[in-house]
Amino acid sequence: MKVKQISVFLENKAGRLAEVTRILGESGVNIRALSLADTTDFGILRLIVDKYDLARDTLKSKGFTVGKTEVVAIEVPDRPGGLSSVLAVLAQAGINVEYMYAFVQHSGKNAVIIFRFDNPDEAITLLQQEGLHIYKGEEVYRL
Repeated sequence: MKVKQISVFLENKAGRLAEVTRILGESGVNIRALSLADTTDFGILRLIVDKYDLARDTLKSKGFTVGKTEVVAIEVPDRPGGLSSVLAVLAQAGINVEYMYAFVQHSGKNAVIIFRFDNPDEAITLLQQEGLHIYKGEEVYRL
């Protein structure tokens, strides 16, 4: 129930993000979701891609520092309060959200939220007990 995420460390300068996306595109890797966080000197690009191994190997061969993180993809109702209800369950159980990002497939239906938890196994069990759909990696890579 965990999803492989690639973390790419980028210098915070013009063109670096474009270079990563060009390399992935030329390699036939499709980006399914992404998040970019920056500081003054560098950024962390977090990617969910359809071909994890190819993306990792290709970026490493081009000199990028690449890490692997396991995240959890959860289907959340795309309506006011949909995310809030999920976060309330996690907060009540004392599960910390380290970071998250989202994408919506079709507005008004369901959103997919990518979570990094301090305790992913406990979070998965809890959210499944609440009736939420936790995506398998293969499902997310095909979205």
